[in-house]
Amino acid sequence: MSRVAPVSVVLAGVGGQGIVLASTIVARAAILAGFQVKTNEVHGMAQRGGSVIAQVRYGPEVHSPLVSEGTACVLASLEQIEALRNANYLAPEGLAVVSRQRALPATVSAGRAVYPADVEARLRRTFNRLIYLDAEGMAVRCGSVRVANVVVLGALSTGLDLPADTWHAAVSSCVPEKYRELNIRAFQAGREGATSAASS
Repeated sequence: MSRVAPVSVVLAGVGGQGIVLASTIVARAAILAGFQVKTNEVHGMAQRGGSVIAQVRYGPEVHSPLVSEGTACVLASLEQIEALRNANYLAPEGLAVVSRQRALPATVSAGRAVYPADVEARLRRTFNRLIYLDAEGMAVRCGSVRVANVVVLGALSTGLDLPADTWHAAVSSCVPEKYRELNIRAFQAGREGATSAASS
């Protein structure tokens, strides 16, 4: 009897961008869809501004939360360089969802390094399937820049096999009631914008 391999998702960014909340929503959506779920989070040196990676694995049976290199179905990043830094996790046929946001690391701010000017070209060379979107701009149009993470979440949801209603339920259950409408709006914006971004 063959086993069904778990689906692996990697989310990347920097501290303060809401990566942990986004991973919690992915995990909740998978649980609501009836899957077993395991998660893992790795934080950088600084709580705000340091690299943050969250890993989610779901399936009929999941033994480890750790995503092996080259196996993730989706890599989603709220910062461009963090997407390139974690590209090794994505499977060759996997989907990369990347926000256009630039978060300058301390080495760049201090003048000891230079942020690459050709990031978009590097992303397009690195990822065979890429959704490259202005998550912050879309979030502002939804009502708050703070929901850029949920815009990215909406876009990444198009690369997974979880029903739309489980996503909506997961978002609703993971954010405070007064922000639910805003977050659902942001999720839908990302989901709807994924198609046009993928074809651009």
